[in-house]
Amino acid sequence: MLIINNVTKGFENKEVLKGINLEITDGSIFGLVGINGAGKSTLLRCICGIYECEDGNITFNDVDTYADEIIRKDIFFVNDDPYYSLASNLKSLKEFYTSFYDLDEEAYQKYLKLFGLDENKQISSFSKGMKRQALLLFALAIKPKLLLLDEAFDGLDPIVRHNLKKALYEFIEENHSTIIISSHNLKELEDICDSYGILEDGKIETYGDLLESKQYINKYQVAFKDAVDESIFDEFELLHKSREGSVYNLVIKGNKEEVVKKLNKYEPILLDTLNVNFEELFIYEHEGGKK
Repeated sequence: MLIINNVTKGFENKEVLKGINLEITDGSIFGLVGINGAGKSTLLRCICGIYECEDGNITFNDVDTYADEIIRKDIFFVNDDPYYSLASNLKSLKEFYTSFYDLDEEAYQKYLKLFGLDENKQISSFSKGMKRQALLLFALAIKPKLLLLDEAFDGLDPIVRHNLKKALYEFIEENHSTIIISSHNLKELEDICDSYGILEDGKIETYGDLLESKQYINKYQVAFKDAVDESIFDEFELLHKSREGSVYNLVIKGNKEEVVKKLNKYEPILLDTLNVNFEELFIYEHEGGKK
């Protein structure tokens, strides 16, 4: 299990992480979401031991990830902007990684074929998407217990994204590893993550099981025969409200059956319930946190 305990981190006069607390269970794919500049990349660098926390600590399987270099062999970080020397190719990079990690040659050949990369070609000539695939290739072949992916799908074409998601599913099933994916593309995370956390203003404001959270936040379209006092909505945990003619569009946090029961007290002539997707969940939670 990964445990992030009251972690703070800043640079010069700016505090980026402000008392982060989070637990991520083994064998899960966790989506770390937030607007640009929220601190997602900083948190990932703290988790893998690149940055030292100013306060608090981070442990993976009860071992401090910054203080213990041995545990870091179980962690692999795929940077948003990977750097490669001009002369590097996949063969030379494999020699580099095998000096630090136990690389599975059979897995390496499998993912080399999957991504369709030429191991003799200089990586500096690769496109942005191919450079990312190169690092993902080693991440999967090394088989870390904790895999950190920063903007994993950025620059990948649809076929490669599909292949990567399939590979990550297989990776989890075979190794029971933990994966954390940060991304600004929430639609990419929705069909692969089972849990999530929203990082806002240096803190994890909301986190939990993705499916349960989506079920707990719903959109309601409701209309009444006569005009109503809008104070009736005060009894709900309202994340969003708008009106089009006589129809109210509401986003309410809470048990769906209980919400519908309360709304029915006011005898609506229209009451429809709609599900939210992950992108809407993030937007409404973000709006709700600013009220």
